[in-house]
Order: sequence, then structure tokens, then C-alpha cells
Amino acid sequence: MDDDIKNLPDCPVETVWSLIGNKWKVFIIRDLLAGTKRFGALKKATGASQKSLAANLREMEDDGLIERKVFSQIPPKVEYTLTDIGYSLGSVIEPMAQWGSAYKEYCRLKMKRNKN
Repeated sequence: MDDDIKNLPDCPVETVWSLIGNKWKVFIIRDLLAGTKRFGALKKATGASQKSLAANLREMEDDGLIERKVFSQIPPKVEYTLTDIGYSLGSVIEPMAQWGSAYKEYCRLKMKRNKN
């Protein structure tokens, strides 16, 4: 863990970006905020390829943001859940969603003004 801390950027914003700085990770967090999901459900919801999704889930597990639970059954069943620290990213994602909604409204109003 000490090595992990030494490898983190000095800037806190850069730290967050290094953990969730691609669209798949943000979408994974968005979807897991609603609760535990299986791989197939995450793949469908995010639109990520199987390879990209698997790689991002592995990284997020290594970073302590999600937990992976494997059930010993056939066919195999794997579920993903946010950890407490992963769940706390909701306080980052939710304002992004609010800002995105406000920006879409801004664009809609701007387009309407330009047509008149």
C-alpha cells in the first residue's frame, strides 16, 4: 500500500482522474451506484467491449473501487459491487450528471435562440 501512495499524483484532481479517467470506468461506477451487477449487465449498460470491460473491472478491483464475487457454479456467475470507497465516488459522479443535464439545457436554449 505504501508503494501505491508513492505512485499517486500530487494533485488530488489528478488522483481522481487517474482512477476514473475514462468513460468506461465512469459508466461502470454510474451503473454500480444502483447496486450489484453481473458482467453481462454491465457490458450491456455501458456498451463496452468484453475486453475493455474486463480490463477496466480488473483495474478498478486492483484500485479497491469494486469487489468481484465469483460463485462456484456452472455456468460461472460473477458479480461486481462498489466498495465503500468506490461508492463514495457517487459524490463525484452525481454533480457531473447534474452539470451534464444543465449543459444540455443550455445547448437546447441556445439552439432555440439561434433559430429565432
